[in-house]
Amino acid sequence: MRITAIEPRRKGLSAVYIDGEFAMKLDTQTLLENRADVSNERRAKEKALWLISYRSHSKKELKEKIRRTCDADAAEKAVERMEELGLVNDEQFAAAYARKLLLEKKMTRRTAAFELSRKGIDRETADRVLEEIEVDYRDNIRAVIEKKYRNIQDEKIRRRAVAALQRLGYGWEDIKSVLEEFNEKEVL
Repeated sequence: MRITAIEPRRKGLSAVYIDGEFAMKLDTQTLLENRADVSNERRAKEKALWLISYRSHSKKELKEKIRRTCDADAAEKAVERMEELGLVNDEQFAAAYARKLLLEKKMTRRTAAFELSRKGIDRETADRVLEEIEVDYRDNIRAVIEKKYRNIQDEKIRRRAVAALQRLGYGWEDIKSVLEEFNEKEVL
């Protein structure tokens, strides 16, 4: 069954034809509003599926991206539908994103918690997920220095390294102790 035609009639009504045969008369204004809403919701769902196909998203993040092309109501319905289908799960997203922030990007728990909150993850979920991941901050600091700041004895490079590590959320005491290790290696 398909709508094959919609023709305007008198007094604000439209005739709707299904499979080529007249089916009913509907108020033209209602017909236009509902078709626009259905179209908007369909576009929102398609946008959500397209975004999810590239990477996982939190509910807040997905809703914000969909709202760039659709209205807020359609975006909300699309995100709810994706959640019903199991395609959007804030708990799973938070776990994967936290692992990436702590282990790959070498951030501290505090900085990672802030990044998770920016993505719409509530504080309790962020804290729980971050506690489950074991991280040695001194190893992370060493890894960042060895990867990006090889000539750490140069004062200019040393300052850049310290500034970068502080932006990642590391405290001065932790940075200082690892830098002293590098100094000891140079002496030997």
